[in-house]
Amino acid sequence: MSLEFHEVALQVGAEPHIHPTTLRLQPGGFNTLLGETLAGKTTLLRLMAGLVRPTAGAVWFGGRDVTGVPVQRRRVSMVYQQFINYSNLSVFDNIASPLRVTGTPAAEIKARVGTIAELLRLTPLLERRPSELSGGQQQRTALARALVKDAELVLLDEPLANLDYKLRESLRDELPRLFADRGCTVIYATTEPAEALLLGGHVATLHQGRVTQFGACTEVYREPADLTSARVFSDPPINVATASKSGGDIVLDEHVRWPAPLALRALPDGPVTVALRPHHVRAAGAAGVAVSGRVLICEISGSESVVHFELAGTTWVCLAHGVHSRTVGEQAGFALDVDRALYFDAAGRRLAA
Repeated sequence: MSLEFHEVALQVGAEPHIHPTTLRLQPGGFNTLLGETLAGKTTLLRLMAGLVRPTAGAVWFGGRDVTGVPVQRRRVSMVYQQFINYSNLSVFDNIASPLRVTGTPAAEIKARVGTIAELLRLTPLLERRPSELSGGQQQRTALARALVKDAELVLLDEPLANLDYKLRESLRDELPRLFADRGCTVIYATTEPAEALLLGGHVATLHQGRVTQFGACTEVYREPADLTSARVFSDPPINVATASKSGGDIVLDEHVRWPAPLALRALPDGPVTVALRPHHVRAAGAAGVAVSGRVLICEISGSESVVHFELAGTTWVCLAHGVHSRTVGEQAGFALDVDRALYFDAAGRRLAA
């Protein structure tokens, strides 16, 4: 079923929490809300669930206006970042709790809990209490409770944020498959661009209470509509520098220039903003425009190196595979893969390249 916002806004006192938003999420599919902390993700989820009523606009679900419908009368499940389970109930009873509330027959409860527990590898743990579970098992229990309800709308508010790295990786792979054939609309909130890409589906980028772009995840990543969306969808932060178009070239400074993309050559000369993701800034010797910058920071994780350096009065970040040791203060070489560069006008709107 489709979930739609029609000029939905939320204001608390004089402060706008959500600016007027019109949005139609992908029905029966996986949708991600991507934005930094306090961008408005949780507030949007609460508006979708009916936990908060908008101060303007309307929320539609399944072709009807549900703006004033309380959460208790909606077929919605929500899983939070924190492990929310009933400490005095077994895993079985935790999972079964929403079915008992709706008066589901005992035989059906047993069958549905058994199916979901098998799916989430909880079958051996059904008689345990939450205090006897690991963090990952507790979160899988919370997910199982959301799944067993067979809700039409499932809202996941950073559900993997408190888990260890290996478990996050495992559940990230599983989540899209868990919901693939259930016919429900899933909304997943995250601060991590890499997580949004791994989950796939559609994504809405958020910044300060505004949805800046919505579309297929890979399309929004590769073709951001504006500089704000490009910043939201980049970690480490995307490199942004002021340059100029001069004739057929893009000029970063007197020492760094490259041919302008064909689509930009008809534009009048003048300032442009260039953005380049850190993994498109490479170590010296790689293909691209050769540049030299003063090293500010060098961090080596073993599998990759992150080097911050100063170029043309701006701090740049290079994210390169392997070990590339650099000394702070030295002048080091890098290569800009300008074929992957994004260009924006003074207002931050994308210039097609």
